[in-house]
Amino acid sequence: MSDYLISARKYRPKSFKEVVGQEVITSTLENAVKNKQLSQALLFTGPRGVGKTSCARILAKMINEDKIPSGSDYSFNIFELDAASNNGVDGIRNLTDQIRIPPQTGNFKVYIIDEVHMLSSSAFNAFLKTLEEPPKHCVFILATTEKHKIIPTILSRCQIYDFKRISVDDISSSLIDISKKEKVNYEKNAIQFIAKKADGSMRDALQIFDRILSSKNNEVTLSNVMENLNILDNQVYFDLLDLIINNKIPKLLILINSILAKGIQGDILVSGLGSFFRDLLVSKDNKSIALFNTDEETKSQFKKASSKIDVDYLIECIEITNNCDINYSKSINQNLLVELTLMKLASLNHNDEKKKFNYKIIPASYFNSSLITEEKITQAEKNYIKPRLDIDIGQFSNSGLSLKSLEKNKEQTTKSNSVDHEIGLEENPYTETDIVALWEKYSEMMEEKGRFNIASILRIDKPKLLENTISLTLPNLINKVELDIEKKQIIDFIRKNLKNNNIYIELIVDEKIEKKLIYTQKDKYDLMKKKNPNLERLKDSFNLSI
Repeated sequence: MSDYLISARKYRPKSFKEVVGQEVITSTLENAVKNKQLSQALLFTGPRGVGKTSCARILAKMINEDKIPSGSDYSFNIFELDAASNNGVDGIRNLTDQIRIPPQTGNFKVYIIDEVHMLSSSAFNAFLKTLEEPPKHCVFILATTEKHKIIPTILSRCQIYDFKRISVDDISSSLIDISKKEKVNYEKNAIQFIAKKADGSMRDALQIFDRILSSKNNEVTLSNVMENLNILDNQVYFDLLDLIINNKIPKLLILINSILAKGIQGDILVSGLGSFFRDLLVSKDNKSIALFNTDEETKSQFKKASSKIDVDYLIECIEITNNCDINYSKSINQNLLVELTLMKLASLNHNDEKKKFNYKIIPASYFNSSLITEEKITQAEKNYIKPRLDIDIGQFSNSGLSLKSLEKNKEQTTKSNSVDHEIGLEENPYTETDIVALWEKYSEMMEEKGRFNIASILRIDKPKLLENTISLTLPNLINKVELDIEKKQIIDFIRKNLKNNNIYIELIVDEKIEKKLIYTQKDKYDLMKKKNPNLERLKDSFNLSI
């Protein structure tokens, strides 16, 4: 066990040629050393495990390579400081004291400060002057994963090298080379999955590689990778896609639960499915397929599948899975959220029924009176609206309710005629004046909350008190249904304010009131003229028209 060395250390690059996926940076650094144009302060920044510290160590050796005899120890000229554990100002002051002493062999002392973003503000300030005017015999190489945490005054004094994430192809090639050196039996698609899971980090890829080898001696198979990494094969996603497109919800639910039963987390399933839809989307076009980091065989499979799927459909699928991914951690019943998401996806493609019921809104202007004729009913049915014969559709069109919801709430209307008693309230006396005042106060509360429709319905008629029942007459059934939904809150408000639980509300529909409320412009003018005969003279004097 003591002789075992993990792959990340065993295959750590010892020269720039061995560094994976950073060819632009390594060639630039080599040329800078060769031409003696290297800056004295360099900043290596980028994601974890992409070669920042390795390149810093390689560069540190290269700087003095021509001045130190072959086989000599370079450690006398290379100093490493871990800013994560030495982030105080004292550590930097000790460093600045050492800087003054020139190297005993070679021309340069090289100081590598790893995780430099962890330095405190006071440590940064103490280091600032040294970095601005370093001694000629010193080179500073700073490494960080979080460049945005470094103060701008430090950044402006450094030559910055941005290390990129290593591509899936580069990681795969490197793992295949290592597998051959270690005489490991491997499957190419299994190596591909490890490379994807590493998310651009060569160190993470090597750690996963070691983990797979530990579970199965000298063998890296797809099934072993899937089992160890808790991820799903593309074939599983293709099976899900088939059920989703064909709206086979029962089979879809069975498959989802079988996946979850194997220990796959719901967020991993949904996130993987979202990536699967994304890969299908980019595979639809020869230009965008380059964004799909995988082997050619898989690209061909995805391209063939995506050719049968609409772009808008894929975008909607990605949006639904993304919303689930966002809400997953906040959900109480996470498995139910996953099932609901997959059912939504399955319903997207089930458009035949939607086409049959292409509902249209009939504007109120279509109906010139409050009465519905047979001709209008026929026309409404043609537009897939089934109006009730006892309701004015002109009024319906101006309401916030739909006919469907009206029919749905018919039972609620009946049930809400009786409101439960509240316990513990005294039966204090009250008058109709008290009721009217509270009625108006509740209407004002509705206005303050922006519920203007309820407020206007409450003011259609003045409430009347008959013994212990508040009676309100309304012009149509739609107003009644809307107020029925609110009735429990109204009665609770009145009971609490009057401290009396023996109060009830009765809503009455009187169509005569509705007919009185429907006036043409001429009707309104005639009514006003009756109240004030001078209105006619005013009209004639100014030559006005109605």
